Order: sequence, then C-alpha cells, then structure tokens
Amino acid sequence: MALYTKESKDRVRDAVDFLELVSARTELRRAGPARYEGLCPFHDERTPSFGIDPAQKVYYCFGCQASGDVFTFVQETEGVDFKEALELLAERSGVELTLEAEDPREAERRKRRERLLELLSRTADYYQRYLWESREAERARAYLAERGLEEEILREFRVGYSPSAWDKLLIASRRGGFSNREIYDVGLAQRSKQNGQIYDRFRSRIMFPLADVRGRVLGFGARASRADQQPKYLNTSDNDVYHKGLHLYGADLARAHAARAGTVILCEGYTDVIALHQAGMRNAVGLMGTALTSEQVGELARMAQTVLLALDADTAGQEAMLRASSLAARRNLELRVVALPPGADPAELIAHGGAEAIAAAVEKSVPFVRFRVEKALADGDSDSPEGRDRTLAQLRPVFATLPPSAMRMELTRIVAGRLSLPESLAEQLLAQSDRPARGTASAQGERRPARAEPSAPREARAAVGGLRREETERTFLALCIASPEEGERALAALEPGDHFSGALTRRAAQHLLAGDLRAPMHPSSGNGGADPEHDPELRALLAELVVEAGGLEPHPAMLEVQSLQLELARIDRSIQRARASAGVDVSDLATRRGRVKHDFDEAYARVLEETGAG
Repeated sequence: MALYTKESKDRVRDAVDFLELVSARTELRRAGPARYEGLCPFHDERTPSFGIDPAQKVYYCFGCQASGDVFTFVQETEGVDFKEALELLAERSGVELTLEAEDPREAERRKRRERLLELLSRTADYYQRYLWESREAERARAYLAERGLEEEILREFRVGYSPSAWDKLLIASRRGGFSNREIYDVGLAQRSKQNGQIYDRFRSRIMFPLADVRGRVLGFGARASRADQQPKYLNTSDNDVYHKGLHLYGADLARAHAARAGTVILCEGYTDVIALHQAGMRNAVGLMGTALTSEQVGELARMAQTVLLALDADTAGQEAMLRASSLAARRNLELRVVALPPGADPAELIAHGGAEAIAAAVEKSVPFVRFRVEKALADGDSDSPEGRDRTLAQLRPVFATLPPSAMRMELTRIVAGRLSLPESLAEQLLAQSDRPARGTASAQGERRPARAEPSAPREARAAVGGLRREETERTFLALCIASPEEGERALAALEPGDHFSGALTRRAAQHLLAGDLRAPMHPSSGNGGADPEHDPELRALLAELVVEAGGLEPHPAMLEVQSLQLELARIDRSIQRARASAGVDVSDLATRRGRVKHDFDEAYARVLEETGAG
C-alpha cells in the first residue's frame, strides 16, 4: 500500500480546523481555556462527557473512553482506514500529499485505480451533458419533470442520460485516451456473445451515478426510459472499483446534514432520495437497488444514531425494515418508521402533497418496535382464540426486548384492546418467553450491559485504592499540561519510577518529561520507549489528559498540592515495603512523611484561600 510522507501528514493535521470538523457531528460549547465539550458522537448520552482540545486536535470521551486525533475521528465517523482518512482530509483542506517511495507493483495498481475513477467521473459528466443538451433525452427530461424533480437538484446529483447508439460512450472514452480494457473493466461496456466485440452497456437510460462518501463515482444505476425496456433497472456489476452493497446512494451529499440533524432517512429509489433533498430533507440516503447489508447499516450508524425508515409499504419494503432491525440491533441505532400511504413512495407523496406532506409523515414517525406490534396485530387473526394465540406468539419476541417502561405499558394496552383481553392477562401472556441473555441487544438497538459479579471485599478495596492513586497521578499530569512552565519544573523534581505507581501513568510521565508539554501528543526521544506513535494505550491517556487540561485554569498552587500528594504516596509505599521486611526501621521515613504532610496541608490551605473554596 502506498504511504505518504510524514511531512504530508503534518501539513494535513495543521490545515484541519478540528473544531469545525467535530462540530459537524455534535454541537460543542466552550468548557475551559482550551476545551470544548458536547454529547459524544460515539455513544448515546444525555449529559455531555465528550471533549476536544482544538489546538492540540485531540478528543476524549469520559463516558465511553473514545479518544484520538483528527485522523482517528474521521476513521471512526466515516468508516475509513487511516490512508483514506488522510486523503479525505487532504482533499477537503486543499493539501497536496506526497508519496514515499513505493513498490512498483503497488504504484501500478494505484495508478490504474486512479485512471478508472477518472474514467467514471468523465463518464458521469458525459451522461449529464447528454441529458440536458441532446434531443434524444427529451423524453427522459419530461419523465424527471413529471416526478417533480428540478434541474438544479438533478445537476447536484449528476443525473444523466446514456445515448441509444451502441458505441457512443466507447468512442468518447477512446478519444479521452482510455483503452477498451479499462472501459470494460469498469463496467461501462459488455462483450457480444456472437463475435466478442464490446459495446456500451448502458443505452437509452436515465443514469444515476453511484458514489462513495467522498463523492467519487464508482458505478451507475440506470433506469429504463421506455415502458417496454427491460430490465427496468440495470446497475453496474461488481468489479475492481464498485462493490454492490457497500455504499448508500447520496451519502456524500447527506452525510454532514445527517450528522447535524442526528437522524438519517433511508429510502429505496434514487428519485426518492433526490425528491427528499429537493424538499429540504438533506439527510436522506437510498439503497442502491440491493437488499440492506451490514456494511450499509454501518454507514448509517456513522451518519447518525437515529434512522428513519421511509421504505415502500410493499412486501419488499417490509422485509427491508425487518432486516434493518436485526442488523441495527448489533449497533447502537434507534430505528423509527415513516408511515407512507399504501402504494406510494416518498417521491410520489411529495409530488402530490408537497414538502409539507413528507415533513408531516417524518414528524409522525414511530419507534420500530411499535411498528412491529401494529403490523402483527393488523396481519393477525383476532376473531378466534387460535388466531389470538398465534399473534401473541409472534409478539412475544418483540416484547422480550422491551424493559419495563411507558412504551411497554402502552403497547400492552394496545395488544389487549385489539385481542379483547384483560391488560393483566395480556401482560402475563406476552411475558411468558424468557428474557434476553444479559448483555444482549434489544430491537431498539440499546445494549444492556451484563451485571458485574460482586468482588471480594479485599479485592474491591485494593482496586479502589489503585484507582485513587492513579487518579491523583492523572490529575497531576493534566495540571502539568495546563501549566507547561511550572509543570516542567514539577515533573523534573519527581522520579517517574518512584512517584507513579501505574505502569501507564509512569510511561506518560516519562514521555512528558522527555518531550514538550506544549505539544504532549508529539513523539519524544530518550524516554525509555514511551512513544505515543507506537503505544495506543499511552496515546489514549495523553488525549484524555490534554482534554482534561483544556478545562483547567492554570494554577501553580494546585500543581504543588498534587506534587506533594504524589510524594506522600511514594513514602507510604516505602513504609509498607519496609514494614513487610522484619526488623527494618521506618522512623526516618515517618519523620519525612510528617514534614511532607505539613507542607501538603499548608499548600492545600493556600489553594482554598486563593480559590475562595475555604
């Protein structure tokens, strides 16, 4: 795989506005001199525990412990690897990347892929021009207008039209310097079974470019322009560039809007997505003519935590909803269903009722679990005891995912009313099946953690003591970062091997002592191997410390208090070791502890006086 130079990565990191980047995913507010905080984009929460330092360009969540830098943030939110995150940020920031020397075969593969992507992009432009400039595409323009789609939004989605002639695209692509092999490999041509000659795969069709999250065209969805044209939809087949089921239609245009809204609308057809965007719902995406896949659900999860299913009310749409539920249960996704009129899709609803009609339907969306209950009741037989029993059996797995709640009580009341049962009996019958195993996911996408087994008292006390010591060590290091000049002196006065009991905090102290407290995330030398570049645990702790420091007011007196507390803890450990050895005198250590404790009390009193907390 081609690697980019370190200078390229540094230029990209410097160019990124981290506050703007993260604000596209969650609303942030200032929470200290160098800290912003908001709701975590990586887990569901009501109280903000997620913080960033926009200068150091790191983030940390005190709730779920997610952490990282600009590249990690894009990797996690966009679902890409490091190289793709780097390229995506470079593209957005206008930074040119420089490659290190790469393997000749790898260089050839990279150049070939770049050429194929260029061919697809040029083809999309060609089809788009043909739609708006040719007489042949007049019928396609009329169809799109009848669907209520305007030219501006169609151009934004790069919708086009493929000529009816068998070789027009072939000729245009050859003139652009592309070979028959490249045109065939990217799925724009197919081979005749009679003579082996290649010809245009897409002819007389409305063309919908299928792009990745970066907006790069990977293939096409093609709709017939005549009633007698078969098949109605023809998509690019899997090849080296395009892989069916990995992407969502319109994701490149909807991604930022979905992140800001906290919701993403999923529909089926290309024109549905375009119509929703035109109606102001810019957070809409579509299935690319495939059954919903786990990769697509992953893409939805990276966009927003709530997915609104605006799928057709036919059997295929219902099956897609059920599949979405089972896949979403593995992720922290909330599913809601947008009820559409029978036989109508979002584009038709907008065409007949305007943007207000689809907005009202979205506003009235219901939790997926309620939709399942309503559907089972509507499809079931409530006239006979046997039919009611079958409906109850169908509903038991649904209710097994529901904890005691107002939602469960309301749904029980609905079931009781529809099946003519007393509420108490309905609740009893619905609860007969076993509850899900501890730690399993619910149909709402909520994961209930397994209850921890109680620890033995001695183990619990030891764990608490260790946590307290490590918390003191972390607080001291955060204060050092918040006050770099005083922090440098305070760190130099300590010995990491003696004053830090935790292996991780010890490595962090070594790293900060050998590096620059003003740039704690940068690699340092001569620190006993403590290097955040190659130490994920250290990197995560440093991110936490930087974010915590960003919320602290620099306070040298508090730094002195924490430093003395570390010294007290060091002496206490020495006393414990000495007492464990028979006949060792601890009087000198006890005297030293008394002096340090006196200094600590005085320093602590000064802090209380200066901060007005006393």
